[in-house]
Amino acid sequence: MKCDSLFVYSTDYLNYKFSDDHPFNHIRVKLTQDLLTEINAFNSEEIIAPRIATDREISLIHDPAYIEAVKKASIGELPSTTAANYGLGTEDTPIFSNMHEASALIVGGTLTAVDAVMTGKSTHALNIGGGLHHGFRGKASGFCIYNDSSIAIEYMKQKYNAKVLYVDTDAHHGDGVQWAFYDDPNVCTLSIHETGRYLFPGTGNLNEKGQGKGYGFSFNVPIDAFTEDESFKEVYEASFRKVIEYFKPDVILTQNGADAHYYDPLTHLSVSMDTYEFIPKLAHELAHEYCNGKWIAVGGGGYDIWRVVPRAWSRIWLEMKGLSVSGSLPKAWLERWQPHSPLELPANWHDEKNLYKPIPRKQEITEKNKLTVERALYQIVN
Repeated sequence: MKCDSLFVYSTDYLNYKFSDDHPFNHIRVKLTQDLLTEINAFNSEEIIAPRIATDREISLIHDPAYIEAVKKASIGELPSTTAANYGLGTEDTPIFSNMHEASALIVGGTLTAVDAVMTGKSTHALNIGGGLHHGFRGKASGFCIYNDSSIAIEYMKQKYNAKVLYVDTDAHHGDGVQWAFYDDPNVCTLSIHETGRYLFPGTGNLNEKGQGKGYGFSFNVPIDAFTEDESFKEVYEASFRKVIEYFKPDVILTQNGADAHYYDPLTHLSVSMDTYEFIPKLAHELAHEYCNGKWIAVGGGGYDIWRVVPRAWSRIWLEMKGLSVSGSLPKAWLERWQPHSPLELPANWHDEKNLYKPIPRKQEITEKNKLTVERALYQIVN
């Protein structure tokens, strides 16, 4: 039986945990699933369990020697000097027990979503546990061990002969995915992110356009710090519409980092829940217009795990299902999680209008972002 949308989920996603005080905490996945459950957004057939990706699948992107290093690190058998060569054991990506298994499950979750959509089992699929876009072929980076999105894209190319459009709205540049397909004309990457002048990973510049046969299929829109809803949505829509018309993909994979929100502690953007309602809405519309609805969505960054991520990621599923919510968050959800949260949970689905003080440079930032979009899309327009 075909479902219009599928939600890939397991409580075992919580095993991807660096430490109690690390900013990356996958309890945000459980918080989101619980919020959606509380408002009866699922039926019994729509939640499916992820599988564990095989070594062969992971090696579609990652070097076998790196996979072996991760396995050894998982059981405490990787020397620290060797670990450093692989980006493991750093402040960003500490080693933890069973790291390989936890990471392989996240990859498998995204592949589960891919197979559901590409075989026609569902039109859309969501794996909010995924979206770890900084992992490289032989190195962990930025909280990411295995790059599930890159693996999923290569998997779709090889198994389904698909042209893939990857759209990344995380505040941090989707570097690992970009570089994995930098010379590939069958994969187009579009990353809208805070400028790397002051933010990790420092890449995603306008001149990163691809190389060789892949030249012209890498798009970056580095927006200014303190960008607000109106400008972010304008940038996103203008670039997404132009790029998808230019590339004409078979399937869309969106990475939905929720760290551009004003509350996020690691970034400097100023969007609200209005933007996180709009992002999946446009992706949904364009998937049906260009790809017969084929849309796979993953999570990503998001470090205000209590006030922002559950509401933002819920919006992806609600859009896939065609459900509309507003007003108050469920009382039972608030009462269940408030004792665990160090911050006061928001009472409503939308943010208050006075979320922050007016930004004096708003007009300047907006105009600068418009110019950045024009420069990013110059090769299409011309």
